[in-house]
Amino acid sequence: MGRAFEFRKARKMKRWSAMAKTFTRIGKDIVMAVKEGGANTETNARLRAVIQNAKAANMPKDNVERAIKKASDKDTANYKEVLFEGYAPHGIALVVETATDNNNRSVANVRAAFSKCDGNMGTSGSVVFMFDHTCNFRIKSEDLKMDLEEFELELIDFEVEEVFEDEDGILIYAPFEQFGAIQKYLEENNLEILSSGFERIPTTTTKLNEEQQADVEKLLERLEEDDDVQNVYHSMEL
Repeated sequence: MGRAFEFRKARKMKRWSAMAKTFTRIGKDIVMAVKEGGANTETNARLRAVIQNAKAANMPKDNVERAIKKASDKDTANYKEVLFEGYAPHGIALVVETATDNNNRSVANVRAAFSKCDGNMGTSGSVVFMFDHTCNFRIKSEDLKMDLEEFELELIDFEVEEVFEDEDGILIYAPFEQFGAIQKYLEENNLEILSSGFERIPTTTTKLNEEQQADVEKLLERLEEDDDVQNVYHSMEL
């Protein structure tokens, strides 16, 4: 198995552990998708993807429909995706993805988190190059009518980096830019997409002792508690 498999395995129990936080994040994704491409799932591929993720997270259908209706209201503020970069204690690189309707608030909160947890907030581009920006899809294992190696060859034109199977289905990892093309291929070939998304995988990781890890975790937890924060990626070996 490759880097994506190990990354996914390590993060599986950490990401979006609180259901309420998960629903808040998906709600923001719905707003951004509707504002960008409208409320029709037939013509809005991004919205289709978010709804798939909502189902995977067991978000009630009523919640999804309310979020779409609210997002369609002209008075509903849109969220802007803003990236923050910096270092946690012990030289661990961090990339913080936010979705915010108040950039000043987000900047202040993220800066305060870095400062209070002995980290250093960096400038744009200071650490993001240390992470590969990837897209991923999960499909049903039973939908696939060929073996994984053959399937991976089918996807070679999409620059797919890894295809592997776990207890929840088949996962596909590819460069960020290939998201739309792969989504279209899977839909056209009747391969049900259970979930999809984007991740930033560190190109190299740093091993820390338990005390050092605790220092980094303190900052990670503070950032992830912020309502504007969607994801936090780091270069610490898990």
